[in-house]
Amino acid sequence: MKYEVSKEGYYGNFGGAFIPEILFQNVEELRTSYLKIIQQDSFQKEFNSLLHDYVGRPSPLYFANRLSSLYNTQIYLKREDLNHTGAHKINNTIGQILIAKKLNKKRIIAETGAGQHGVATATVCALMGLQCIVYMGEVDIARQAPNVSRMKLLGAKVISVASGSRTLKDATNEAIRDWINHPDDTYYIIGSVVGPHPYPDMVTRFQSVISKEIKKQLKEKTGKENPDYVVACVGGGSNAAGAFYHFLDEEEVKLIAVEAAGKGNDSGYSAATMVLGKPGIIHGSKTMLMQNEDGQITEPYSISAGLDYPGVGPLHAHLFKTGRAQFVSVDDAEALRAAFQLCKLEGIIPALESAHALAYLDKLNAGEHEIVVVNLSGRGDKDLSTYTNKQNL
Repeated sequence: MKYEVSKEGYYGNFGGAFIPEILFQNVEELRTSYLKIIQQDSFQKEFNSLLHDYVGRPSPLYFANRLSSLYNTQIYLKREDLNHTGAHKINNTIGQILIAKKLNKKRIIAETGAGQHGVATATVCALMGLQCIVYMGEVDIARQAPNVSRMKLLGAKVISVASGSRTLKDATNEAIRDWINHPDDTYYIIGSVVGPHPYPDMVTRFQSVISKEIKKQLKEKTGKENPDYVVACVGGGSNAAGAFYHFLDEEEVKLIAVEAAGKGNDSGYSAATMVLGKPGIIHGSKTMLMQNEDGQITEPYSISAGLDYPGVGPLHAHLFKTGRAQFVSVDDAEALRAAFQLCKLEGIIPALESAHALAYLDKLNAGEHEIVVVNLSGRGDKDLSTYTNKQNL
């Protein structure tokens, strides 16, 4: 594939593995073994069996009739919100927990923003009988309380992070510190396409089941396997990477990545990395990063806990620089309007993250006979308090 990672872990000028020496052995063990492991027939058999019987895949590709009528185009929703645990995150954690077992790791750590990755990690740890520790910022713990309860119910220890902005970036910092202090027995399940190589490639491969299914399902429903547009929200970028993967070399498919503009890109409260960022290094890889003139990270903001990350996966930085994907942004108000609209038109309550992708339909101007696939990355149960407060329900 034209856009695959190089042997050195780079997508064009982005990627790599910028790690402290103490983690070199762990990352190197993973780098040299992950492809061998996931290509084993026994691994694929167990992975696919769990995706089918435990996660509930394939997730439906739903033709949104009333939404299509509103925008006078053909809109399909990839229903990752119907997966077990309520989001696409479980696709990746199933894969990584199987790798952790192959590497004989007994202690699992993770970071989470919206809580969906934390819940997915706690779920697979319970399934496999492994210790689970999840780092989460104080702010995110407050606004994603239902997911915190789920993690604890599943047996995970949730550690509150009070440093920095007390959100996803800081939770990731603490998870990396934990990993540095426990390099021998601990496996770090990263939830997005970020971090040192091979994590961005590994997570992308596990999430690519999304685009693989879209092709097959679209062929069954329309007679053609490629849509005109694939639209997905981007924080770190795991759901977008999975939705884009099998279309990367299909140049006629327009890939639209929607970032969170928060209160506006000129307001000082935004998480639109491609608009506001420049090349830098965060959490072990070189990518586009929001930073000030001195190279210090600029704190991101979004109403959506899963999108307020100051960087983006290196694959996405490469797609942005090469122009293969179009990166756009919508603000909090636009995302909320899109969420309420989907509730009323289709009877689906989307996650706030997914609502950003839906909001871009207002600006897409797709033709009457064009096919648009929007990846509905998660369900909105976790965001009910935000929704009800905004609607004064």
